[in-house]
Amino acid sequence: MNRFLASLFYLFCVTAFAQEEEPNLFTIDADFFYGTVLEHNPDISHLITDHPSGLILSYNRKTYGFKDWESRFNYPDWGFSFVYQDMKNSYLGENYSLYAHYNFYFLKRNLNFRIGQGIAYTTNPYDKNTNFRNNAYGSDLMSTTFLMFNYKKENIFKGIGLQAGISVIHYSNANFRAPNTSTNTLAFNVGANYLFNYENEPDYIPNSEEKKYKEPIKYNFVLRAGVNESDVIDVGQYPFFIISAYADKRLNRKSAIQVGTDIFFSKFLEELIHFYSVAYPEFDIKGDEDWKRVGVFVGHELFINKMSFVSQLGYYVYYPYDFEGRIYNRIGLKRYFGDKMFGAITLKSHGAKAEAVEFGIGIRL
Repeated sequence: MNRFLASLFYLFCVTAFAQEEEPNLFTIDADFFYGTVLEHNPDISHLITDHPSGLILSYNRKTYGFKDWESRFNYPDWGFSFVYQDMKNSYLGENYSLYAHYNFYFLKRNLNFRIGQGIAYTTNPYDKNTNFRNNAYGSDLMSTTFLMFNYKKENIFKGIGLQAGISVIHYSNANFRAPNTSTNTLAFNVGANYLFNYENEPDYIPNSEEKKYKEPIKYNFVLRAGVNESDVIDVGQYPFFIISAYADKRLNRKSAIQVGTDIFFSKFLEELIHFYSVAYPEFDIKGDEDWKRVGVFVGHELFINKMSFVSQLGYYVYYPYDFEGRIYNRIGLKRYFGDKMFGAITLKSHGAKAEAVEFGIGIRL
């Protein structure tokens, strides 16, 4: 578990933000937040007893258009955040999280949208003997996603600025280990920021790229793998493998559309079928049902420097055993190494219900 999530965070942090050019201007900001745990699943209602609160500390590296992609996205920031959250429930405990993030600006740079991905440590995970009521966190290390919408003003007075807004913090181990009901916190935040070396802030460099951008259809082949577990506690963790092939077509410098197919080999599903056939004869499961699946999907890829954000929606065309429905979705990050090779970390789900974190390597021809 530690190795998988550490790899996720390392890939996102190190490869996304390497080798930025001068000037080296950055801000730090601190926010206090207070909110509520959303009841996205009635199974966690007993864990929502009070209003969680916490602290967000962030480092934000500024961009000014010294690279073409910066002006393309209205000069975003990149950086790192630390979040402490007291869940205000004795079964959930406290969470400590580290994120890599991007800040995107709108409305004359007054509206700031932050998206971050990282790892979280929880002080009181599920234990069948000492903490069996915590059905949200099945492991002490989890993946976590962080969204923030702020009205933000920088350098109001000698580098000092203010911000306020709303945040959403999601914790889940993506079915690496059961249970994994997860939590989502909606919070209000308020804080201050400071711009270092504010006296030497340069002007933003306008985008000089040609508007038209053409690229032929590309063909992608991806091998994904990982480890996951069904929702039945103690059935066990098993490896899975996915072979994907798809074509993509760039619409412009930012976006591409995709269409392709996946072949799923998920050993946890084979074990789940066997378990149900033995433990629940009323389910009318024989135990020899095929656990492999084949899906087709359409998708979109958003290119940000050497990274990209992927979103896909799929449908199982070969579906011999009914598990969570025929429709599935995938979101995640890709990092290109040169023009052809890439690595990927993606989350495969059925609606809001996660099935697995996938670690992939692929080629784009």
